[in-house]
Amino acid sequence: MSATLDLARDLIARRSVTPADAGCQERLAERLAALGFRIEPLPFGPVTNLWARRGEAGPLFCFAGHTDVVPPGPLDQWRSEPFAPEVRDGLLYGRGACDMKGSVAAMVTAAADFLAEHPEPRGSIAFLITSDEEGAAVDGTVKVVETLTARGERIDYCLVGEPSCRERLGDTIKIGRRGSLNGYLTVHGRQGHVAYPQRAENPFHACVAQLARLCAETWDQGNDHFPPTSFQVANLRMGTGAENVIPDRLEAQFNLRFSTELDVPTIQRRVEAILGEGGFRYDLHWASSGNPFLTAAGELVAATRAAIAALTGADAELSTAGGTSDGRFIAPTGAQVVEFGPINATIHQANECVGVAELDTLTAIYREILVRLLAE
Repeated sequence: MSATLDLARDLIARRSVTPADAGCQERLAERLAALGFRIEPLPFGPVTNLWARRGEAGPLFCFAGHTDVVPPGPLDQWRSEPFAPEVRDGLLYGRGACDMKGSVAAMVTAAADFLAEHPEPRGSIAFLITSDEEGAAVDGTVKVVETLTARGERIDYCLVGEPSCRERLGDTIKIGRRGSLNGYLTVHGRQGHVAYPQRAENPFHACVAQLARLCAETWDQGNDHFPPTSFQVANLRMGTGAENVIPDRLEAQFNLRFSTELDVPTIQRRVEAILGEGGFRYDLHWASSGNPFLTAAGELVAATRAAIAALTGADAELSTAGGTSDGRFIAPTGAQVVEFGPINATIHQANECVGVAELDTLTAIYREILVRLLAE
């Protein structure tokens, strides 16, 4: 059994449903301390965070990841117990195998292999591990980054181990992510009988034209790295439970995934201008999940592509597709950030799995990235 597989199995066996860590970070800390890393637990609220660093000189290369996982869902849909890791037909099964305990295990093994050959690297290596990536993401990486910034500790290169690949290991590197902005809209009407609509004010009728305009709006054209901004209604609720009552309110939740062509204030102004033209009464509240970020070029992208090519022969595509990641908290500090990890076909599904050979190749790629950036 390889060192990466052994550690991945250990981590998967720990029931770390977000925001729980279930001892995963203690196990990682033991491994890293033995390699000479300075271990610093950084708990905030119910969240467990680990900052581990070896060396003081720059540049600082950081592996970032998370030990929390999503709930397993209906157990009858699993072929084996989700927190009892099992290898079948060359695949390691278990919740978090791909997202992202396998990557975290590969990072630790890669660092160990690199340091065995390069005990005095050019610069420093760090690990930023949280148990708050799959949940609210308010007491995890964002708080650790705030702590590091306050004391002047700056990350130069950050590799986030999110599962990035589509069909084969090495086919995709994420070099950025779109921003995410949620709007919570309440449209006010007046309750009444459906047979007497003149005595009521239907909030759906009042706002449907403006909601349609928002859905049809061209927000931008995107750019070389990002697709056009997307507006999607995610939840729509109204009604009293009776079939003959016009309700007095409509509640809608919508989301915009936006590129670097836009910012939050601009989006808010445009949405509110369209809604304001409808002449109805409403309340609107906003919640931002993060701004877009992009690492278009630089040493980290070059080293990651070269390492992938050397170990797999793949010419990795540079992508910004998908949802948000903790990279959105690290990139604003000025760090070069990429995401690279296993094939993401089974993430958040029953029977989540990752290839055993894939983990070993991923470990070799992570090690090769360190060699290209930090070897003396």
